[in-house]
Amino acid sequence: MTDFASDGIRPTLAELVALRATAQRRPPARKGRYNAAGPAQSSARGRGMEYAESREYVAGDDVRHIDWRLTARSGRTHTKLFQAERERLTLIVADTSPALYFGTRVRYKSVQAARAAAVAVWAAVRDGDRVAILRGSRQEAPVPPASGPRGALRVLDALVRWYSRPPIDDSGLASALDSAARLLRPGSRLIVLADPRSIAAVPESRWPALAMHHEVVVLLLTDALETEPPHALLPFSLGDHRVELDLGNATQRQRWQQEFGRPVESALENLPRRGVRAYSLQGDAPSESWLPLLGRSQSQVA
Repeated sequence: MTDFASDGIRPTLAELVALRATAQRRPPARKGRYNAAGPAQSSARGRGMEYAESREYVAGDDVRHIDWRLTARSGRTHTKLFQAERERLTLIVADTSPALYFGTRVRYKSVQAARAAAVAVWAAVRDGDRVAILRGSRQEAPVPPASGPRGALRVLDALVRWYSRPPIDDSGLASALDSAARLLRPGSRLIVLADPRSIAAVPESRWPALAMHHEVVVLLLTDALETEPPHALLPFSLGDHRVELDLGNATQRQRWQQEFGRPVESALENLPRRGVRAYSLQGDAPSESWLPLLGRSQSQVA
């Protein structure tokens, strides 16, 4: 079989396309009612209803659907009409903080992020979803939602560009989530790929509002050196300077744990309490290992 693996430092388009076979080995979701126990989904994805038009209110119409703006302009009560929305949106939020462009085993965290996102994209295509992606940027617009292989390839192209080197205009994960909130519709699937310290910088109050209306999965990109450092003297190069950290020293090891280990533990502990599924994905782990989280109720994950 052809080996499409990258050098572990920069992802390649061929590598991400090849993950289609891996992602689509996942069995399709069983038919059933949306939000019923288990991974069953309805054939009508997304919010279920999408705004179509407004007409004058008649007795018996649901008052919750009154179009207040048109009512105010016309002086007559109008109500909104909706139509079924058949395709769910899978939106990927890609953290591009500099901390991701690092790794000590198999691949950089940034490459693992690109691979995990590609798995999510191909799983979404398998499920008939539209796919879109964005990052924290005030200059670059999101890749708009599209379905099928063409939509997937647009997302994969963005992943290769963003995770080959740190973008110079990264505005942070909180900014990316702001953009995501404007693009999402109730019933969407949101996949967030982030360094644990980026998650720690997002107020915890942001997550319940997202989880209330969407399926939210957060993949924490980690490296073995960060989470399981050796008890040894480690040299680091900072430009022209060389720094040595003695991780056999209890004080320095505690500070290391506070900087790198604690954000992971905190996210894995707190995000599920807010309705978000969280998974720690190490750089040398199978990029599809998190897939069983998709379509599961929070009680099943816990």
